[in-house]
Amino acid sequence: MSLLVATDLDGTLLPYDSDSVPPYTAEVLRRADAAGVPIVFVTARPLRWMEPLWRYVGEHGRAIVSNGAITYDVHRRTPVAVSGIDPGPGLELVAAIAESVPGASFAVECLDGIRQDPHWEEPYHLPADAVRGPLAEVWDATAVKLLVRAPGSSADVLRDGVVAAVGDLATPTWSVPGLMEISATGVTKASALVALCAGLGVEAADVVAFGDMPNDIPMLAWAGTSYAMADAHESVREVADHVAPPCADEGVAQVLATLL
Repeated sequence: MSLLVATDLDGTLLPYDSDSVPPYTAEVLRRADAAGVPIVFVTARPLRWMEPLWRYVGEHGRAIVSNGAITYDVHRRTPVAVSGIDPGPGLELVAAIAESVPGASFAVECLDGIRQDPHWEEPYHLPADAVRGPLAEVWDATAVKLLVRAPGSSADVLRDGVVAAVGDLATPTWSVPGLMEISATGVTKASALVALCAGLGVEAADVVAFGDMPNDIPMLAWAGTSYAMADAHESVREVADHVAPPCADEGVAQVLATLL
């Protein structure tokens, strides 16, 4: 057996918006790496959030970010694979969503950073040189994620409106209430993990996956063994094989220590 562990970050391996891994979890990650067990971070976070966490990636040197749009070589600091939405079709999606969700605002994550429309409010890790303006003017590169908020709408209204507008032209999901994350058609955490495992010769049956939010569901459904965190979204607990202790109790590390 060639065991591989795939874990979400926020709300799973570490608290939301944290830039460091808790000490016990860091110790277990080191033990796993020493034992030759790859621990692959599979996260919705964009590259611009990840630099403080790269030191926790072991010798295997791979991570999956932006909900599967980027597979990243951490040692070389370069993408291995990128799947995104080009500006032309992306702006058509924006127009359809704006018609479906009144008050929607948009941003796009690209390899080199975020572009925001004038109404976008970004509360997390916003760089000082972030580009802001009408998306038709500032969307100038392939986007690994199209982001949508609608401050005047409930999370359910936003989700339903985006899903209806996007149809099968892209892949919508969410990990934070009130924020929809849209990837290229067929791009999920699972699609990137499948490709990574194929390259390593790892079968689905030998993958153990951890997650807590709906964007983790495809990955958990594909993995041979899956864990939802005890405080995970209900839809995630319904899909997972097992329940791990909550994130606050370093539940992933507890399970990994037992596996090791």
